[in-house]
Amino acid sequence: MENTTINERLQNSINQHGSKAALSSKVDGAYQDISYDELGVRVKHLCLGLIELGVQKGDRVALLSENRPEWAITDLAILAAGGVNVPMFSTLTPPQVEHIVRDSGAKVICVSSEKQLQKVETFRADIDGLQHVIIFDAIDSENSGGVLTFNQVRDLGEKAEDGDLVYEKARGAVTSDDLATIIYTSGTTGQPKGAMLTHNNFMFNVQACFEIVGFADEDVFLSFLPLAHVFERMGGHYLPLSCGATVAYAESPFTVAQNMKEVRPTIMMSVPRLYEMMHEKIIRAVQEGSSLKQKIFYWSVGVGEKVSQSIQQQKNTSPILGLKYGLANKLVFNKLQSATGGRLRFFVSGGAPLSKSIAEFFHAAGILILEGYGLTETSPVISVNRPDQWRFGSVGTQIEGIEVKIAEDGEILSRGPHIMQGYFNKPEETAESIDTDGWFHTGDIGEMDADGFLSITDRKKNIIVLSNGKNVAPQPIENQLIQSRYINQVMLLGDQRKSISALIVPNFDALKAFAEEMQLEVQETAELIETKEIRQLIRKEIEQLSTALADFERVKMFTLLDREFTQEADEMTPTLKLKRKVILEKYGDKIEKMYGGESV
Repeated sequence: MENTTINERLQNSINQHGSKAALSSKVDGAYQDISYDELGVRVKHLCLGLIELGVQKGDRVALLSENRPEWAITDLAILAAGGVNVPMFSTLTPPQVEHIVRDSGAKVICVSSEKQLQKVETFRADIDGLQHVIIFDAIDSENSGGVLTFNQVRDLGEKAEDGDLVYEKARGAVTSDDLATIIYTSGTTGQPKGAMLTHNNFMFNVQACFEIVGFADEDVFLSFLPLAHVFERMGGHYLPLSCGATVAYAESPFTVAQNMKEVRPTIMMSVPRLYEMMHEKIIRAVQEGSSLKQKIFYWSVGVGEKVSQSIQQQKNTSPILGLKYGLANKLVFNKLQSATGGRLRFFVSGGAPLSKSIAEFFHAAGILILEGYGLTETSPVISVNRPDQWRFGSVGTQIEGIEVKIAEDGEILSRGPHIMQGYFNKPEETAESIDTDGWFHTGDIGEMDADGFLSITDRKKNIIVLSNGKNVAPQPIENQLIQSRYINQVMLLGDQRKSISALIVPNFDALKAFAEEMQLEVQETAELIETKEIRQLIRKEIEQLSTALADFERVKMFTLLDREFTQEADEMTPTLKLKRKVILEKYGDKIEKMYGGESV
């Protein structure tokens, strides 16, 4: 991988893997492939179409779409034209989309569907610089309002005069230092900022990850995370297309389990929430089974944990333990592995901290989850666990060719070719994030052990400082508490207070099952969470999961909520991180009631 631009890397894959499947998506109930040769043709024609519409080198083109082949083709076409892709999460509201389009100065916006088009129509007429709107889905041409379809732009490019010459000239004029994208951070506090990443930023990261893992053209990736997220963009888009692998798209977040069985991926990227939900589903199914099935399951997990420990300590498994593990595989683990498609090499987790116990559980079952760490501004990987060298509870060791250090206050700093060029049109914010020596300040607190394994404690801004001066990192505690089958989401509180409290979203299905078992007659969720029995249950769960915590770190008070935190309610980012500031404001009355008027 000596090429330095995404354009060159793609062309190499087309030359080497022409007839092989590059992209795959569900069409009329079955997965259909697009070969590397066909991908190259579609990218070329769309690129020429964009050039015919006036897109020039350096122009920003916004992209508002769910994961689908058109997303990949459009991204690659924008880059081939020398343009800058400005991707957006499909869950953004019209005002959020408008802010990004205005701030980036996008000349063109591409949307997936009528639903996304309606967001653009709310502000389209008010932005003079927005010249064209392109939609992937077919629409009524008579009532299109000047909106072009994906196929129309592609046809325009196919008919372009001297197309091959124009395409090669545009593609070849792009250098490694040219901007590839402006990615707007999801923004847990205030308006998002646009991180500027070059072709070299991405290609450096692709090369580093390729050397660590050794991806091959036989690999099949199931693309589940939004491609607007830098983690999926690099790891589930540029990386597989750089090594001739196949990218298959999940139909939606709700069909991932089924799509895994259909696609049978070898690699899959996700945020921790997917693995947490998989774990919850497995445990719920076990607890609903007979006592014999429960005994067999937990015996198997115990055996798997011993084998996992042997592997981690690089010790040989004893013959007796090997026989027991073979039986555990036959009785339990093979079924879990089959649920992923049966040929998974490993999962990759990023975007938020993964609970150590979740990683240990899956490895006991023969499924390896490699946790890594990075940010949008670092394109994204800073460190990652390796398939042959990992440490659960850590985010691995730093990738080759970069520098990482821990500042005096515990903040993680990094420097190297993976660091962004800055925030678009925000020199002051850039200067705050990247110091004069080139160190990027991540805003994360962490530790590095003697072997170079990095562990993330929390976000610097999230650290809770109690009124007695004690510091509490909420994320590790929250991750520990959601191990309870009765707890779904948690947000710790207590900044400038005497003690820690929590807003807790219960697992409502588990609560209802418990209520039936206890013969509680309350049916409504809002009433159920106020019952003495439920509160005692949650208190017991908190206490059992807090034994390793210092007294000042333990949850002293809690409030149960009757609904989940959601993106739709603006309480979570598109990458499923809690918007703590929003939640604090929304539930201010409940928080004050918990603390009984205690002054901040």
